Amino acid sequence: MSQNDFFSDEPQPIGAGDASPAAQAANLRATLHQLAHSYYVLDAPTVPDAEYDRLFQQLQALEDADPSLRTPDSPTQRVLGQVLDGFAPVRHAVPMLSIRTETDTEATGAEAFDARVRRELALPEDAPAVAYAAELKFDGLAINLRYEHGVLVQAATRGDGETGEDVTQNIRTVGQIPLKLQGQGDALPAVLEVRGEVYMRRDDFERLNEQQRERGDKTFVNPRNAAAGAVRQLDPAIAAQRPLSFFAYGLGEVQGWDIPPTHSGLLDTLAALGLPVCAERTVAQGASGPQGLVAFHQAMGAKRDQLPFDIDGVVYKVNNRALQEQLGFVTREPRWAVAHKYPAQEQLTQVDGIDIQVGRTGKLTPVARLKPVFVGGVTVTNATLHNLFELRRKGVRVGDTAIVRRAGDVIPEVVGVMRPDPLAARSPYVPNFRMPRHCPICGSTVVREREEVNHRCTGGLFCAAQRKQALLHFAQRRAVEVEGLGDKLVDQLVDGGLVRTLPDLYKLGLMKLAALDRMADKSAQNILAALEKSKQTTLPRFLFGLGIRHVGEATAKDLAKHFGGIDRIMDAPEDQLLAVRDVGPVVAKSIRTFFDQAHNREVVEQLRAAGITWAEHEPSAAADAAALPLSGKTLVLTGTLPTLSRDEAKDLIEAQGGKVAGSVSKKTSYVVAGAEAGSKLEKAQSLGLPIVDEAGLLALLASFAEAPPSTEV
Repeated sequence: MSQNDFFSDEPQPIGAGDASPAAQAANLRATLHQLAHSYYVLDAPTVPDAEYDRLFQQLQALEDADPSLRTPDSPTQRVLGQVLDGFAPVRHAVPMLSIRTETDTEATGAEAFDARVRRELALPEDAPAVAYAAELKFDGLAINLRYEHGVLVQAATRGDGETGEDVTQNIRTVGQIPLKLQGQGDALPAVLEVRGEVYMRRDDFERLNEQQRERGDKTFVNPRNAAAGAVRQLDPAIAAQRPLSFFAYGLGEVQGWDIPPTHSGLLDTLAALGLPVCAERTVAQGASGPQGLVAFHQAMGAKRDQLPFDIDGVVYKVNNRALQEQLGFVTREPRWAVAHKYPAQEQLTQVDGIDIQVGRTGKLTPVARLKPVFVGGVTVTNATLHNLFELRRKGVRVGDTAIVRRAGDVIPEVVGVMRPDPLAARSPYVPNFRMPRHCPICGSTVVREREEVNHRCTGGLFCAAQRKQALLHFAQRRAVEVEGLGDKLVDQLVDGGLVRTLPDLYKLGLMKLAALDRMADKSAQNILAALEKSKQTTLPRFLFGLGIRHVGEATAKDLAKHFGGIDRIMDAPEDQLLAVRDVGPVVAKSIRTFFDQAHNREVVEQLRAAGITWAEHEPSAAADAAALPLSGKTLVLTGTLPTLSRDEAKDLIEAQGGKVAGSVSKKTSYVVAGAEAGSKLEKAQSLGLPIVDEAGLLALLASFAEAPPSTEV
């Protein structure tokens, strides 16, 4: 299953809720309060934002139709949230209010806002156009930063809009937030409260969740949840470990400072003070003002997936601050601003089944088959569940209503399940999902290594799901090296059924290769020549090329040096493998598991039968290693050698007991310099280190007993 299998092109309709009478208005208020508590206070949302917005809009519609239903505690009348126990409360000098939201995706959102502003300002039809600032609506945690004479003295969350939480110590760990503003003396305001959003970049979020999965810890639902969880906890050390970022976008209390007359000018000034301000913003003015907002909304919508952080819309603001003051506020919202949202990145849908996807490295991933749902701009039919432990933690079973998230180009994932009553039992009973004992692709044994959360197929070279990756790994420069065998050619060979296992590479003929797309006779002959050349290799390269899990280049060299031959490695029990330098229980078990699969041993035999050869020797003793010419010596390679490639020179050095380092230091024994050697050669000369050319290197390899070679190149 490829990433394309997670998407289809046609959007699917999302059902709207029914209108409710007065009794259900009370139920809507209670439900929204409960959902807001989970989102704002616990930082653990239980439904997608789109579902919350849908319920909120239902309540708004009811109250607009019958104002008597509007109560003082209605979510439409105040900012939701409360101060957590353990945080000191902070009373906002200027309330932190939310803004009105438009959820349509067409031009009417911007045009309706412009018409509303002009109506509130009582502007005649022939009045000049209103200028608007347009910026991104970040999906993070709103923060108020209080600077006194340029120094950060306090940071507080939004809370309920009137009172927030003192999170100063946690905010101090966010590297993007300056502890002191740029500027000196009278240029800095006596008090400047900067409002903005703490957020987490998508790549940082993915790395954080991957680390959580590897440790078997709870993963975060989305970047906003992760950022809020980092800021709103009592240990600043935890916040310091989380990769948080910040954008400034507004003001709170200000004393002793002349505020710029426009919002766009304010953002420029905040940036000049050293505060991070998002560059994705514009000013729409003149006769085409509303159309400028539409263009910005469309441009950012098209760019949304490429942004390094999540947004859920754009924000339009009257640019002139004097007009902002004239427009004022209505209950919980400024009349001079509106958020124009994009399609939701989270939605609810039903889990119809759970399948297994086998990746190119053999990892088995449970994948939820979904009732099609339109989320993040595409129709999603499958979503990853990551691994068995993540699936169990989220409690996902067939028939559940799942929260599905799709952000950017990331494969959709199930972030949780939703039930009307958490204590209600499923009916009928659905058993827990279990991972298969054998690979669904090749039938090989499925294993999970100690202290690892992922299950893997042991099929390796035999498994069709891993075939392309196995071929590319085998043919790479540091392994057996088949020059010209790249991704596109491997795709053609595997998809066309010409190559099923590694030995099939050496059965290819000129006619079959030349018949492939973009492959003329000369190109085909070059590939055949490269295959023939690859037959002369070394045992470490061959071992590394087999793609045994946990066996990298260094381990392959240690195995080859210790055992001397492939048969001894294939037959070695775990206790003998553990005697190899740097081979621990996990690596030893991985090697043993690989060669215990009969088809993997058969691949090795077929490759040898195809003509792949290497030098073997009797098992090395520790005393023998000390007698090697370059034992204990560290060499550095720089420049281009006349006949040896960098890899060939490295192999020769390591075969004779030497170590190849990447940088020059006083501990370097020799620097091997070729044509166009650069800074490494200059540093070696300044340190007075021995410098040899290719001929000098070969002399070292032949006999170290002779007098040390000249230090001249």
